Amino acid sequence: MKVLWAPWRMAYVSGEAKPAGCLFCPPPELDRRSALIVWESAQALVMLNRYPYASAHLLVAPRKHAADPGDLTADEFNALCRVVQRAVRLVREEYRPEGLNLGMNLGRVAGAGIADHLHWHVVPRWGGDTNFMPVLADVRVISEHLESTYDRVFARRHLLDE
Repeated sequence: MKVLWAPWRMAYVSGEAKPAGCLFCPPPELDRRSALIVWESAQALVMLNRYPYASAHLLVAPRKHAADPGDLTADEFNALCRVVQRAVRLVREEYRPEGLNLGMNLGRVAGAGIADHLHWHVVPRWGGDTNFMPVLADVRVISEHLESTYDRVFARRHLLDE
């Protein structure tokens, strides 16, 4: 029998991994690499999901702390959508997925892990990337280390600029 090690999941499962405050409202002194923030502007930020569904799973959030798209002005929402478009382009160009899941979960019952600050998920998908592991073992197999993913996405962050 082979052993699949995923020691980072223990902090997630036990609830120890939850940071103080809102992870989409980082203080200026926070180390951006350790927070997995790859790009930021006055309107939005892009970061890696620490508990991804697939390699290069990005989160795109507005700077404004808002739980619902209706809480954003039209200009704020449009700026956020433009960053989502550019995040999709970055993932497509760097990872060449066969498809993407793009979505937002609003509220806990809808699956929002962070319900107080809306954010888009940009999840690259490949044929065969789903398997029996999540069903039988409650484990996701991610093919690339999070630090390597950060380096690849960070190197292409210019694609997020207008």
